[in-house]
Amino acid sequence: MQQENKILFSLLQQEIAATMKQSYPGMNPVAAEWKGQEITDFQEDLLIKVNGRLSEKWFYTHIKSSNPTLPRIDVLNLLSKYSGYSNWDDFKFKNPIAATPKSGTKTEDRVFIKIPLLLLFIMIVLLILFKLFNTQNYTFTFIDADTGEQIKNPNIQVDIYLRNESPVNYSCDQNGSLAIKTDQNKIKMVVRSPYYMADTVERILRKFNRNEQIRLHVDSYALMIRCFMQTDVKAWQKRREQLGKILGESALIYQVPDKNGESGMDLFNKQEFIDKLTMPASGLKQIEILDTKYDQGQIVLLRFRLNPEK
Repeated sequence: MQQENKILFSLLQQEIAATMKQSYPGMNPVAAEWKGQEITDFQEDLLIKVNGRLSEKWFYTHIKSSNPTLPRIDVLNLLSKYSGYSNWDDFKFKNPIAATPKSGTKTEDRVFIKIPLLLLFIMIVLLILFKLFNTQNYTFTFIDADTGEQIKNPNIQVDIYLRNESPVNYSCDQNGSLAIKTDQNKIKMVVRSPYYMADTVERILRKFNRNEQIRLHVDSYALMIRCFMQTDVKAWQKRREQLGKILGESALIYQVPDKNGESGMDLFNKQEFIDKLTMPASGLKQIEILDTKYDQGQIVLLRFRLNPEK
């Protein structure tokens, strides 16, 4: 029975690792190899999903070492619940282990014990090798569809959708590039960048071509608004008329806090935003549009912030 429980606990560790990969796609599929930030991420995920807490010492005692004794039943129940089962008994019921025959010599008994363990070990090794071979680093760069030049903007936001997993949000680096690590062969992403139209992109990932370029199309209206803010235009009435055409009547315009947290959240309607942009003020050049949404050719939602670095 003790040997059977140890095998079951090993299977439970595989379930735990699979659950973690739902929140952290790049997570190592072998829980016993986790360390540092990976253990911290597991502790946080456990707290969020089942309100459970396990110390790093416990993790090293029961996961990263061959402890001859199983964890306490309350901990087994907690980990089983985290992996999608009601409790430890429910996990054992749904993952039966064939009983070892009691007849025969001790040598035969040991053989019956070792063979399943050996097969399990081989399967785990093959799974690890398969994951290692298929897990690759991929780099995505974003280029202007009109000019062909790379968009070097760290404010590019990307939502990654992987098979059977919840979407994960990433921010690009200072050069506007995104690096991810995955073992899947297909990826879907939603890309949002200031002054460019949001786009949904799907790619087949190829192990021998791990650098992809994605074209983004300019958001003409957002670019026009930026030009209004950064140039000294004396024809204020003409500017108001132009803004009135590109902004929807029920448009919602949000000002979000700046990078330093000095400016607060604010909400403008169409007329208030037009008034803000058509009144001479030095702060206009600090306005940075983050994203826009359209309906019937007009902006219905716009988010911006003040960038004191401009």
